Amino acid sequence: MCTAVIGLLYPCIDRLLGEPHKFKREWSSVMRCVAVFVGINHASAKVDFANNVQLSLTLAALSIGLWWTFDRSCSGLGLGFAIAFLATLTTQLLVYNGLFQYTSPDFLYVRSWLPCIFFAGVITMGSIGRQLAMYEYKVVQEKTHQD
Repeated sequence: MCTAVIGLLYPCIDRLLGEPHKFKREWSSVMRCVAVFVGINHASAKVDFANNVQLSLTLAALSIGLWWTFDRSCSGLGLGFAIAFLATLTTQLLVYNGLFQYTSPDFLYVRSWLPCIFFAGVITMGSIGRQLAMYEYKVVQEKTHQD
């Protein structure tokens, strides 16, 4: 449900700020964004790094690269950081209260790479939401031209 809210939030913020997102607006770009997110998520679990700092920095660079490649908007960057912060804070509260646990937390009850995964996920869901909003906009625009 949270991902649906994030997907809806991106086009709403774009309309609120008055600057529609027009960078790489086609479904193939959205699917590439999803594929890169899956790759980042897979790398966080399967690739062996020397230490957690190296893993966290690599994932941070990949996540920012995901934003740069598929979004490049200030609203996307701001929402990505804000939602990643809130999601990490929520996860920390869940772990602190014993509702969830990590086998080896290394950053205030959670894994240090978790904010990077949240950020990449937010950018991906925002890309999907923006593309769906673009489709809705085109359908509404076509109906008004037919009338």
